[in-house]
Amino acid sequence: MFYGLTPLGIVHTVISLVAVVAGLVALVRYKEIALATRAGRVYVIATVLTCLTGFGIFQHGGFGAPHALGIVTLVVLGTATVAERSQAFGKLSAYVAVVCYSLTFFFHMIPGVTETATRLPLGAPLVADRDASPGLQGTIGALFIVFLIGAALQVLRLRASRQRDALDGLRTMG
Repeated sequence: MFYGLTPLGIVHTVISLVAVVAGLVALVRYKEIALATRAGRVYVIATVLTCLTGFGIFQHGGFGAPHALGIVTLVVLGTATVAERSQAFGKLSAYVAVVCYSLTFFFHMIPGVTETATRLPLGAPLVADRDASPGLQGTIGALFIVFLIGAALQVLRLRASRQRDALDGLRTMG
């Protein structure tokens, strides 16, 4: 086995890496993850597949926190998609979509950081016990703060864009 991964674990890991790269491309290039872009569509599809393949992995016993995170990720991803494609949340739909997509990206970081820290470097992983590592918890906390800052910047960018559009609309009417 490759780094202690099962064949399903390897497929799951590869798909999740595709999702993370697509999410990064979308965030850097477009400042948001959205179905309107190719990177956004790849991100969403790969994230769904990551969750689905994750349900078949039971390295640490039965149904656990990683499986619950997969369910939560699918619910948040569904909420983002509904918000982006409809006005289900009224004037807040665009904001709900952007924050929810970004939240799913943060969700990718939790198992990504955890699994990497408990497996690498080979023979001497950075973290021996995933549940009792203050360093691991601190890293995930720091990533959550990065998510909050990024989400706030996205909301401010959307708000500014809407205000610009409203002003442009007034100018063309006058």
